[in-house]
Amino acid sequence: MSTIRILSGSYRNNPVANEVFTLVKGYQVGKKGGFVTVKNDGQFVMGGPQVRVNVESIEDIEFLNGEQVADNTLEFKTKAEVSKETEVEAMDRIALRFGILDEMASACISGDIRAMIVSGPPGVGKSHGVEKQMEKSSMFDKIAGKRVRFNVVKGAMTALGLYTQLYKYSDNKNVLIFDDCDSVFADELALNILKAALDSGKTRKICWNSDSRLLREEGIPNQFNFNGSAIFITNLKFENVKSKKLQDHLEALQSRCHFLDLTINSERDKMLRIKQVHRDAEGGLFVDYNFEETQSTEILDFMWENHGKLREMSLRMCLKIADLVKISPANWKNLARTTCMKNA
Repeated sequence: MSTIRILSGSYRNNPVANEVFTLVKGYQVGKKGGFVTVKNDGQFVMGGPQVRVNVESIEDIEFLNGEQVADNTLEFKTKAEVSKETEVEAMDRIALRFGILDEMASACISGDIRAMIVSGPPGVGKSHGVEKQMEKSSMFDKIAGKRVRFNVVKGAMTALGLYTQLYKYSDNKNVLIFDDCDSVFADELALNILKAALDSGKTRKICWNSDSRLLREEGIPNQFNFNGSAIFITNLKFENVKSKKLQDHLEALQSRCHFLDLTINSERDKMLRIKQVHRDAEGGLFVDYNFEETQSTEILDFMWENHGKLREMSLRMCLKIADLVKISPANWKNLARTTCMKNA
C-alpha cells in the first residue's frame, strides 16, 4: 500500500494539512472537485474505515514510499508493464489521466496554459470533461448576461474559418475548443495560423495576408494579437501520420502545446474506461436509469463478451444498450445484437 502526505486539503470542511495516510484510491475529480480516498486510522472521528479527503490538485499529494501505485508511476509505465496491469490498476491509470485533463482544462480557462492537445479514441468522454469545466467556469457570466468566454468548434474548418474564430476569442482567458476538427491538421495554411496563435513569445500576432470579402463584412482586421487559449480534442494518433511534411508541422504544433495522451489504446482499455466511469461517478454510470446493480453488471459483462462484434466500444454504446434494457428488460440482448453489432 502507498503512504501519502496530504499537504493541503479538507474533510467535511475541516482543514487537513501535512497529515500522513494510507492511500486506498488515487486522485480523482468528482462533481465537487478533486479528492483522494484514504484509510481512516483514527484521524477522523466522524468517518468510516475509508474517507475521501478533498484536495485542489494532484500537487497537494506527496508520496512517501516507493510503492507509488496507480497514481504516479502509472504515468511512466512501459507498454509491457501496462499489459500486466490488473483491472483496478488500469482503471486508476485512466482515472488519473482524466483527472489531469480536468486540471489542464481549468488552467486553460485561467490563462495559465496557452494550448493543449488531447488524444484518445472516440466515445471515451474527452469532450464531456473539457466542456464540463468550461460550463462550470462560465456559470456566473451567464447569470450576469455576459458573453461566454469559450466556444466549441466541431467538424470541418477552413483556414479562413480558423482565423475568424481565433479573432472572436482572442481576448485573455477566452478558450477555443476544437473538437474533432482534424481537417485543420491537414491544411498547411491552417497549421501556420495555429503555430502563430500558439507561439511561445509574449506577443502572438496572427496575419491574413490576402484580401477577403468575409473578413471585411464581419469587420475582422487583417492582423491581430491572440491572447486566448486553445484545446484540441482529437482521435488522431500523431505518430501514425504518414506524410513527412505534415509530420513536421504537427511536431511544431506539439512543441507549442501540452500534449495529453489518455492511454486508451486497446479494446480492454476502452472497456475499463467504461467500468472506471461506472465505479467513480456519483450513483454510477446508470444513475438516471434506476437499474439494480445486477442489471448494470449484466450490461458491462455483455459488452465485454461481445466487444469484437459491437460497432464501437464506448460510453455512448454503453448508454445505447442501457436504453434498450429500459425499453425491453426481457429482450434487450436480442435488440442489442440487431442494432448495436456489426453485420456478420
